[in-house]
Amino acid sequence: MIYTGECFCGGVKYRIEGPLRRPRICHCSRCRKAFSAQGNAYAEVDPDRFSWTQGEHLLVSYPADGTPGKRFCRVCGSTLCGVVGGRVHGVTLGTLDQDQGITLEAHIFMGSKPAWDDIGEDTPRFEEYPPNW
Repeated sequence: MIYTGECFCGGVKYRIEGPLRRPRICHCSRCRKAFSAQGNAYAEVDPDRFSWTQGEHLLVSYPADGTPGKRFCRVCGSTLCGVVGGRVHGVTLGTLDQDQGITLEAHIFMGSKPAWDDIGEDTPRFEEYPPNW
């Protein structure tokens, strides 16, 4: 499977040559603040099968000290990926150019979900991080 994605302004693009793992939506308070939304739709990737195809020079990392965080476009602000140890850990599903049959496996950190976040589907839900992930 090949996936491509890009930021809102199109300045940064990426390619994944492999599967997306553990697609989920995280409802923790940190994700709500980082994405200004009800949560973060995210899937893990194999870092060796991920590549930036355009605009890598436009990326900013937060936090900048190399701890787990995120990378976003300095022009439009789109968060494109999560990083761990300086390597891409996963991508935000909203930046993909196609969905190719992606099905959510879980809603996580439901214990942090605000009352206004009404989820009307049957995807498994976990109060915190699911066991054995």
